Amino acid sequence: MAIRLRKKGSPYGVRVPESKLSEKMPIEAAPLPEKVVIPLQQNIGAPCQALVKKGDKVLTGQKIGDSDKFVSAPIHATLSGEVSGTTTVVNPPTGALVEALVITSDGEDKWTELSPPRNPEKLSVKETLERIREAGLVGLGGAAFPTHIKLSPPKGKEIDTVILNGCECEPYVTSDHRMMLEYGEPVLSGLKVISRVLSPKAVYIAIEDNKEDAIDHMEKLVAKLGFTDFKIAPLKSKYPMGAEKTLIEMILGREVPIGGLPLDVGVVVHNVSTAKAVHDAVIEGKPLVERVVTVTGAVKNPKNLMTRFGTSLKSLIDYCGGMDERANKVILGGPMMGIAQFDLDFPAVKGTNSILVTESHPLREQDCISCGKCVEICPMRLMPTLLARYAKAGRYDDCQDNYIDDCFECGACTFTCPANIPLVQYIKIAKKELAKRKAGK
Repeated sequence: MAIRLRKKGSPYGVRVPESKLSEKMPIEAAPLPEKVVIPLQQNIGAPCQALVKKGDKVLTGQKIGDSDKFVSAPIHATLSGEVSGTTTVVNPPTGALVEALVITSDGEDKWTELSPPRNPEKLSVKETLERIREAGLVGLGGAAFPTHIKLSPPKGKEIDTVILNGCECEPYVTSDHRMMLEYGEPVLSGLKVISRVLSPKAVYIAIEDNKEDAIDHMEKLVAKLGFTDFKIAPLKSKYPMGAEKTLIEMILGREVPIGGLPLDVGVVVHNVSTAKAVHDAVIEGKPLVERVVTVTGAVKNPKNLMTRFGTSLKSLIDYCGGMDERANKVILGGPMMGIAQFDLDFPAVKGTNSILVTESHPLREQDCISCGKCVEICPMRLMPTLLARYAKAGRYDDCQDNYIDDCFECGACTFTCPANIPLVQYIKIAKKELAKRKAGK
């Protein structure tokens, strides 16, 4: 029988309205678009160079972009058809212009020949990592860090624990929840592959307690499939419980050092959708060309859609019945960490887990009243109000001295501020300015 740990909660973070409008909506396939726009950079690290040109015929799953840089991940065609040209799009997280390929569908969705291994369990670690890399896998929890690198810790960094992150603590977003309920076996299969690569002593599946159906379902699957070394770790629902460093502290009692990474304390954290993609790549030989996207908020029919990358946000919103007449903002991601989008022709990409349509009213920023709420709830024990003051004054070196790089921009401070100070936005500005200095710009 699967082992379930005692439920644990964090003294930090904030209670947020869950607003999981689509949690009961089964995953359905989004209609294949007439064309897709596929950015050649969909990961942290180096962009890809195009391997095809205008006029070329391509098949679904065919590799169309790659890079010789280590920190990168290939790009694949998500439709069969013809490369009709190139364009540029604005990458929402960075604001940088990114080259993109435009593919016009032939309406047939013909796939390139897949090559699943005959004996997946006999693959060496090197062969497994090569399959993951060639399939274009990146972390699907939001960071989009190339998966093959995350599974290749440097020498001297022993990994003793793997945590599968199924918390999904952002309000509205339900794609991972549905993934666990509907694709639980492939998720666990992918986790088994990850475990085989890293050889950890312990494997945990972390799920917030507002997803009791997912906890029960995954617990039963673990027992059914005989994965007795996997432990279910129910966690009390509190934002941002799904953050890597929070998970590690809550489950293991380990604190990632300032400026450090989970691997510095012997841990690797992977998202449940990433585990499903690992199964697809290693067991089925299938490249990453689609993912589940929650379309929710002020739309008539919130849904969880299996979406081909390159599909426009507008077409997905229209498929869900269109926007409510009061809607005036579209956010990629959730309301806490998501990024407002100005162009609805922008395509869904590997890092798109949700499209949130919302009604927004600007709030007037007031003076800080020194209530300390942002300090009390900060999961990284920072002083957001101090960092914001330094950022507003252009004192970026002082921001650096006060550990601004440890902020993972969860937005809990902004949510709780009674003075309506956009604390996390000021912090983002300061981090961007410090990055410019570091790059010598």
